[in-house]
Amino acid sequence: MMHTVIRCTAFAIVMLAGVQAWACNDAVVLVHGNTGSPSDWDNTYSELLDAGYSAAEIQRPDWGSKSCAACNNHSGSEEDPVVDALVEALAVSCSGQIDVIGHSMGATLAAKQIADYGLAGQVDSFVGVAGAFRGLWTCGTYPWNVWSSTCGYWGLSVSSPFLDWLDGKTLGSRVYSIKSWTDQVVCATGTCTVGGRHSSRISGEDATYSFPYGHFGLQAYTASFQVDLID
Repeated sequence: MMHTVIRCTAFAIVMLAGVQAWACNDAVVLVHGNTGSPSDWDNTYSELLDAGYSAAEIQRPDWGSKSCAACNNHSGSEEDPVVDALVEALAVSCSGQIDVIGHSMGATLAAKQIADYGLAGQVDSFVGVAGAFRGLWTCGTYPWNVWSSTCGYWGLSVSSPFLDWLDGKTLGSRVYSIKSWTDQVVCATGTCTVGGRHSSRISGEDATYSFPYGHFGLQAYTASFQVDLID
């Protein structure tokens, strides 16, 4: 499902040395976390609008069950809204590339779609916010103590087949992680690290940043920083 349609829906006029030139934005895809909603990105959405993006350039897919966190994983119906949003973003992107920001399980879910559909070459920047790319100790270590779909084969148990497959996959030209050492989900057992590295870090990333905001605060309170990263 490779879509390379480039359609410029919005542009800005900039002045460079007194010469009028055209500039356009990458379209942006914002993927919420487990049982979350598109509105979780309201702060980031507002920052993007203030930075000159149009609403048409911002995709916020709505995925997964809202009432059963343990039911969601990275395979099946959860995937469809996310890959559709990636394809739509590519179709409307003036630059022909996209930026992807995912929070929590939305980061690993977005990463899977990029890897599955070979989209990394069209992703200018990927930002994982409070993701669990190395797994959650609350999910156990696969295949022991795996008690739910979210923690299973396609889930976030440490060393799950899914996470082992995802590790090292190329996700974009620039890759960043935003993490917290007081994360109520990633660090719920009191340990944030897997194999000596914070679980929110992404293999091959260009940089990682720490903030003291916790799991949900990272999404809400780093909005301007997220937009700076993809700029």
